Amino acid sequence: MSNNLIVGFSGNTTRPSSTRRFVETVTEALAKRVGLGHIVLDVEELGLSLLSARSVADLDPHARRLVETIIDAEALVIGSPTYKGSYTGLFKHVIDLLDPADLRGKPVLLTATGGGDRHSLMVEHQLRPLFAFFEAFVTPTAIYASSRDFAEGVPSPSVTARVDQAINEASLLLQHRSLRTVEAAE
Repeated sequence: MSNNLIVGFSGNTTRPSSTRRFVETVTEALAKRVGLGHIVLDVEELGLSLLSARSVADLDPHARRLVETIIDAEALVIGSPTYKGSYTGLFKHVIDLLDPADLRGKPVLLTATGGGDRHSLMVEHQLRPLFAFFEAFVTPTAIYASSRDFAEGVPSPSVTARVDQAINEASLLLQHRSLRTVEAAE
């Protein structure tokens, strides 16, 4: 099923969040490029039922709808703050609730934020293998941005160039996926 949305999902656990703002920026740009709507969600919005959930069915109705929105997305923009070289635990818990088939073939653009360059490989060593397990189509370009890559919430030119490259890749994945859907319907 599809909801004709580009869904951003941020693993931040606090607000305000530079990670969420970054995911919003990338999600909006991708949605504009491909002519789809968009929504950005974060771990905070799933509420307290997430803490004891062992499956999507264990979530309260509101949280279940949010997870279904993620599953039904045309494409995902994933982002997490980096803690000790990895994504947040609650972010991983949300992903653990998904069935392995839920993200199969879904275009995914990876982002992460952190305090410094020590965490820059998190997208390659943590996020990319996680979404490869789900057989998602992850863009070749992932974006890591440290706090010094932003000036008043605006990404630096080097980060913006990587965002543009990743959006181009995600657009191609979405276009290819749309063509396959049309061919399957004929």
